[in-house]
Amino acid sequence: MKQNVETFIGCDAPFEEAKIVLFGAPFDSTTSFRPGARFGSAAMRHESFGIETWSPYQQKELTDYAVFDSGDLELCFGSAKMALADIEARAKEILDAGKLPLLLGGEHLVTLGSVRAVAAKYPNLHIVHFDAHADLRDNYLGAQLSHACVIRRCHDILGDGRIHQFCIRSGDRSEFAFAKSHTEMHPFSFDGLQDCCEKLAAAKVPVYFTIDLDCLDPSCFPGTGTPEAGGVSFPQLLEAILTVAKTNVVAADVNELAPMLDPSGVSTAMACKVLRELLLALENEKMKE
Repeated sequence: MKQNVETFIGCDAPFEEAKIVLFGAPFDSTTSFRPGARFGSAAMRHESFGIETWSPYQQKELTDYAVFDSGDLELCFGSAKMALADIEARAKEILDAGKLPLLLGGEHLVTLGSVRAVAAKYPNLHIVHFDAHADLRDNYLGAQLSHACVIRRCHDILGDGRIHQFCIRSGDRSEFAFAKSHTEMHPFSFDGLQDCCEKLAAAKVPVYFTIDLDCLDPSCFPGTGTPEAGGVSFPQLLEAILTVAKTNVVAADVNELAPMLDPSGVSTAMACKVLRELLLALENEKMKE
């Protein structure tokens, strides 16, 4: 696997040495409102040179760890099925090498490809899901492969009691009804996250961590396809990331940055910092193993 020409800042270690491997999925063909998330992963790499590799929040230096950036996949924009198959294959390749795949979206549907690969390796997988939207529709305008349905498709794989949702503040009536019976949903905030993660850590189950950046308040993160009033702040999200990182995270993703929808560049800068802090939190826990 070859290193990307332009890497996320500090993520230029050799593949063989890396514990975490970044890969991008520039796909947004099922976006239900404003497109543009396909440009998110490339923007995060390019704009990452506007931030430092040192985190004053965690008192850690990204270059002290080994992260490999394999770049963006070349995906078929006209076929969600083909795109998901390519994402699944890359995630499997990373997992087979004994490394943690960290996917950069793209719209949230890309998560399904990675989850398919991770669930095949870890049949007792749990998902921790940060999002403004429930993403539990069985279909959106007749399509079951949609970013509005991604967590429902993950539920098809994992079943009841293994999906833990936080910050949800949008969805139709049927989604919230489905969640009551089939997922653990904590609307509006991170209330209950500490207890949830303590239980997951104690059970030593593998965890897939998916972050839809529209969980953030759109006043600080407007560059996303389906912004929703309300949401959390960056410090709240950072604290939540550090909490989830203490579980047995075996794969993760960050998605739904649409950089062109925020000409100020603030949303991309925010996404870069979220990714840096996520990488450091996960690396720190991996070093304890």
